[in-house]
Amino acid sequence: MSTTFAPEVLGAAKAAARAGGQDTYWRGVGRRLLRDRVTLVCGAILVVMALLIVLAPLIAPYGPTDGSIARRLKPIGTPGYLLGTDELGRDMLSRLLYGGRFSWFVGITPVVLAFFIGGTIGIIAGFAGGKTNMAIMRVTDVFYAFPSVLLAVAVSGSLGAGILNAIMSLTIVFIPPIIRVAESVTTGVRNLDYAEAARATGAGARSIVLVHVLPNVLGPIFIYATSLVGVSMIIASGLSFLGLGIKPPDPEWGLMLNTLRTAIYSQPMIATLPGICIFLTSVCFNFVSDGLRTAMDVRA
Repeated sequence: MSTTFAPEVLGAAKAAARAGGQDTYWRGVGRRLLRDRVTLVCGAILVVMALLIVLAPLIAPYGPTDGSIARRLKPIGTPGYLLGTDELGRDMLSRLLYGGRFSWFVGITPVVLAFFIGGTIGIIAGFAGGKTNMAIMRVTDVFYAFPSVLLAVAVSGSLGAGILNAIMSLTIVFIPPIIRVAESVTTGVRNLDYAEAARATGAGARSIVLVHVLPNVLGPIFIYATSLVGVSMIIASGLSFLGLGIKPPDPEWGLMLNTLRTAIYSQPMIATLPGICIFLTSVCFNFVSDGLRTAMDVRA
């Protein structure tokens, strides 16, 4: 997913806002967000989901691993089991709430790590230019050439199953695209008039980066990173589905899809509940990312 920011327009808008003594740029962002009902609804859904999974110990009626074969695959609406039970008689509502913790953690953490690591490397490449840029970007292209899912499966398969290995593999997957975005926007900002003026007055590289480059590139990099959260959650769930992510009996939406696949004919609604959670979360993150990108584009 490519960004729609024009660094020179974004930088000029922020500079004008600072010169006028008013934070008009961010007020404009806020107004555009408030007019975007899709973004607001999706953001509200994500907030509610986050609260539910954080408060899982207080909300869940049962423990995530408490079960009994005698009550396996109870249908949705069964008294005492609002969303039914799984193949081992464990309460689905409780497992979905606790499973969201693992799914969100494994989905968001790699993107956060890739944002800092890839963003730093990309800014260095874009600001330094020349041979430094060439060396960094050619190495990045090697990793970027592999499909994300294939690279994640290959790295995770080499490291072995487990939550830490899944996070590490997904971080490796998302660093290259973030490097490319960071390098692109930094290269554009580096050659703008206010950066050249600061350089002409004798400002050092560190001062130019901190004062002129970072404020104008962090926004586009951050928005692009948010668009990767949904993809990260899908790939993380896929790793768990293949047995390369979270290990049972810990609940995780992808792993739950795997264990419930045999129940697709007897209890299809229960078998699809983890998939619905993955789909809803991914779509909401993508819509929120699109809304933020549009709101932060001063040409909108």
